[in-house]
Amino acid sequence: MPPRRAVTGRSQEPRQRFIEELRLLRAQKGVSLRQLGEALGWDWSLFGKMESGQTIGSPEVAQALDQYYGTKDLLLTLWELAAGDPKQFKERYRRYMALEAEAVSLWHFGVSTVHGLMQTDEYAHALLVVGGIKGDELTRQVQARAGRRELLVGEDAPPFRTILSEAVLRTALEDPAQWRKQLESLNKAAERPNITLQVLPHGSRLHGLVSTDVMFLRLPDGRTAAYTENAHHGELIEEIASVERLQHAYDAVRDLALSPVESRKFVMRMLEEVPCEPST
Repeated sequence: MPPRRAVTGRSQEPRQRFIEELRLLRAQKGVSLRQLGEALGWDWSLFGKMESGQTIGSPEVAQALDQYYGTKDLLLTLWELAAGDPKQFKERYRRYMALEAEAVSLWHFGVSTVHGLMQTDEYAHALLVVGGIKGDELTRQVQARAGRRELLVGEDAPPFRTILSEAVLRTALEDPAQWRKQLESLNKAAERPNITLQVLPHGSRLHGLVSTDVMFLRLPDGRTAAYTENAHHGELIEEIASVERLQHAYDAVRDLALSPVESRKFVMRMLEEVPCEPST
């Protein structure tokens, strides 16, 4: 095998380097994408998407490829570099937004915040400010989230289920009036026939999404994609086995959540706890 360039955090194009290594190693092995998929137990189309740059896959896939090619941790290291690349994050998120717009149904679990599709302008503004967004970019992102809400409005709006951890409903905005508006917006949205709101109360047992926000998108061709996110990182997941594992975890969370009727009552109780504005 020819000598390789050093893999360091100073690489200027980690995503492209990852793609080049995937193509090179498969060519040297002399196997087709289909043969690679059969050998590793993944859908062969995943490897095609990785080699074309549509996705970087998951760390589990990178590890499996390292074992198959006998490259120790080379591909896993390159995967980590590509996953941490800000440009790669933006590309993943743009693809997620495109898939969200065409989804025929959506279901979500939120650990600490309301999903962007359900945020009021005031909530979105406060959340973005805490994240360090300011100036014209802040205005642009708030407007973008307002536009996204239109996805769930109208006769052709897709079904959307959101399960919110109780922590979401107890993490109030600093301004009581703005927080009241967000809770009222959630309650009103839950009246629409295409939206289902559930609450996962404190005291529920441990589950597989205890620290993970996730959105599932059922696409017109029958596939399901998932997007997991925390405050610092987001990952679009399209590999079938990985999505199915997340779906099983989501099903367990749904079983632990309050019913839609009880959840709306819960939101109403939260509204009653919001301080009223003093009379003048």
